[in-house]
Amino acid sequence: MATTDSMLQGVSIAGTITDFNKKILSKDAIAFLALLHRSFNATRKELLQRRVIRQAELDKGTLPDFLPETKHIRENDAWRGAKPAPGLVDRRVEITGPTDRKMVVNALNSDVWTYMADFEDSSAPTWDNMINGQVNMYDAIRRQVDFKIGTKNYKLRTDRTLPTLIVRPRGWHLEEKHFTVDGEPISGSLFDFGLYFFHNAAELVKRGYGPYFYLPKMESHLEARLWNDVFNLAQDFIAMPRGTIRGTVLIETILAAFEMDEIIYELRDHSSGLNCGRWDYIFSVIKKFRQNSNFVLPDRSAITMTVPFMDSYVKLLIKTCHRRQVHAMGGMAAQIPIKDDKAANDKAMEGVYADKLREVKAGHDGTWVAHPALAAIASEVFNKHMPTPNQMFVRREEVSIGQNDLLNMNVPGQITEEGIRKNLNIGLGYMEGWLRGVGCVPINYLMEDAATAEVSRSQLWQWVRHGAPTAEGKKIDKAYALKLLKEQAEELSSKAGKGNKYYLAAQYFSGQVTGEDYADFLTSLLYNEITSVGSSSAASRL
Repeated sequence: MATTDSMLQGVSIAGTITDFNKKILSKDAIAFLALLHRSFNATRKELLQRRVIRQAELDKGTLPDFLPETKHIRENDAWRGAKPAPGLVDRRVEITGPTDRKMVVNALNSDVWTYMADFEDSSAPTWDNMINGQVNMYDAIRRQVDFKIGTKNYKLRTDRTLPTLIVRPRGWHLEEKHFTVDGEPISGSLFDFGLYFFHNAAELVKRGYGPYFYLPKMESHLEARLWNDVFNLAQDFIAMPRGTIRGTVLIETILAAFEMDEIIYELRDHSSGLNCGRWDYIFSVIKKFRQNSNFVLPDRSAITMTVPFMDSYVKLLIKTCHRRQVHAMGGMAAQIPIKDDKAANDKAMEGVYADKLREVKAGHDGTWVAHPALAAIASEVFNKHMPTPNQMFVRREEVSIGQNDLLNMNVPGQITEEGIRKNLNIGLGYMEGWLRGVGCVPINYLMEDAATAEVSRSQLWQWVRHGAPTAEGKKIDKAYALKLLKEQAEELSSKAGKGNKYYLAAQYFSGQVTGEDYADFLTSLLYNEITSVGSSSAASRL
């Protein structure tokens, strides 16, 4: 077996190592990351190339369908996913958010069942955000995360069991440029997973839980297979029994919706179910079919969970999960309480209640909230309508969903100038925050993350590309889109404080809304703006 020192050869770290984070970047942890990279990066890159090939097929008009080569997996009733792990039997309300220390304390103090600590869409991947988030995870698990800002103390509550911790690493497409192995940046997925697992897996098991993950942005069961291989290697490496890890997969791409059974199957010893990642799912539909005029959608506000393609996706997910006896998790309530307008707040909270009621009656086993104040509403709904820890017994055998159902773009609604301006405001607002290192941005009393910004820019691109008309009779073309973009950027910048980054955001956004260039992900497009890669230090000298 290779020695730690030999594994460290070829590793360089360009991020700052401080007294606060050096315990996370130990020699053994760095060597483990190098092992993961050398074992899996080639496969990761091959799978990303498969995405490019698949996109070229979609651009030619080929539509996705259930895979003939995996029909035997879908039709086999005998296999099941893993039994729910300790702390994951009842997941009725999950709170999600970034991994800054204040959020970690507030989330773990919330009246919820689990906390998804997010290194992905609600975190901007600056080196400090990513590495300090790992420190915060390490300290939270060991109940040593308390801290003080000014006169205010942030302390973990001691009057009840804390929510189960689940971590979401970055998706397969993102890299961590501050950490290179043999001249290549490590995958953000492997970096986030590896540090968390290496430092905390044994401690979590000792405390009666385990290393649990949410797995984002997958587009095929082969990408789930790669995660499963990573899990097996990691567990073997520290002599942990296979099957200790659990992974809940976010079904947030249209292609993954056609491979739900296969994704659970690939992860079956480690599967803890699937989740409806609603905003990313809408983004994926627009993105994948952006060249196809049959997939032009109306204003974002018209694309609700009850429109045909979204309703079909939800029904198929619940049926698939419960057939395999794993959790079928619902989506996000992104609302933020409106403190200075009771009538508006009451209306917003009624919307949250109705959405959670739809989910629990459909058969979901739990749901997401972005703000602690919404936990009480979600809990009230699920406690009333789901007296059991979950409802995997709700089989939904009456559901029959086919290709046409998942691709049914019959969505009532119009494209309006107001809708265009809202998309511009959300896109610019989120990108401006992200460029400042903030990945979770409150806009119009909604907590917006990368997914909603992606919907906004993808809709604008699509409308310009196909010359869609507005309800007011205006054809949406490049000049019109750029005119509105300029107006919204000027308005937002004038209202913001000095040093804001709205014009930089607009500069990037302008290349993404004209129906021409289309970046795979906004986060990839903007990443170099927030990296601090400079002179690197050899890890072997740490």
